Amino acid sequence: MIASRNSLLAQLFPAILALVGTAATFTATATPAQAASGNAYYSATLTAPIAKPAKLMLGDVLWNCAGAECSAAQDSARPVVVCTKLAAKVGQVSRFATPKGELAAEDIARCNTPKA
Repeated sequence: MIASRNSLLAQLFPAILALVGTAATFTATATPAQAASGNAYYSATLTAPIAKPAKLMLGDVLWNCAGAECSAAQDSARPVVVCTKLAAKVGQVSRFATPKGELAAEDIARCNTPKA
């Protein structure tokens, strides 16, 4: 009886190992997709919504904008500089935030001031 139980376990072991490997592979490939959608460092609200969703490359940062909301990964520049680049491309920004907090009103005003 013990011999047949060990034999059955020996036969099932590769199938169990394959199942565990498949689950691990699925988890590993699904995680970056979830991380990619949640990697926003900057978030901005535009004063006027854009007509259609857009992906904009501003400097080294890819922005995803839809309606009045835009988001992007972190850049090496100061937030007010990043905000200024965004405002120059898509229009006035009413709110700009990072995980450290929102820009103050005077920084939003500087962000929306066109550069000569």
